[in-house]
Amino acid sequence: MRLKVKKTLKKGKIAMIITAGLACFALTLVMTMQFKVVSQTDITSIENMREAELRSELANWKSKYEDTKAQYDETVAKIEEYNKTSESIEETEKLVDEELNQINMTLGKTDVEGEGIEVTLRETQNNEVAKINADDLLLIVNALKQAGAEAISINDERIVNMSDIVDIRYTFIKVNGQRILEPYIIKAIGNPSYLESALIGNGGHVDEMKKLGQDVSISKPNKVKILKYNDEINSKYME
Repeated sequence: MRLKVKKTLKKGKIAMIITAGLACFALTLVMTMQFKVVSQTDITSIENMREAELRSELANWKSKYEDTKAQYDETVAKIEEYNKTSESIEETEKLVDEELNQINMTLGKTDVEGEGIEVTLRETQNNEVAKINADDLLLIVNALKQAGAEAISINDERIVNMSDIVDIRYTFIKVNGQRILEPYIIKAIGNPSYLESALIGNGGHVDEMKKLGQDVSISKPNKVKILKYNDEINSKYME
């Protein structure tokens, strides 16, 4: 009887041990599988998500950088183009101003000064000496032009291509349509020696006038100032 009870107890204990062992094995297996799933699935997914997010963010910043750099390059190019255009315009304006000033000087539309001579003609009280007339002034002006005069005036009336020097009934002289009175002062800018030689050398008109007893003198100031031509320069036939 006792032997049967012992055998029964022993079998029960073994069954409990086996059952407990199976339970522990099952629990361990489940935990292992869960850990494996977590380690292989969750962490990998998170890492993959982080890597994807980083790649996306990097691509986003790269795109922003490229857009910003493109805008920067475009702005720099516009600034360089503007600077070149600005310099070109300033240079062009400067050249145009210089050419315009040169043209105005040639046309007599600006006041000028420089070295040169002044020729002064006065009427004499000797009735036997011929009066000074427009031809005398014209001959002197032409001689000065041939000697290289760059600007000429008579009593501050600028001589230009359109100028007229005429006698009015042999009583007075008009230059540029304006009546002038003696003394007649002819100013010329140029090489003083050349200008003077053209007037008093062999055949010079001033020399001829002096021989006739007329009062003519030549001076060489440090600076000769000639005023601009005040009238409009109009052409009737040129287009």
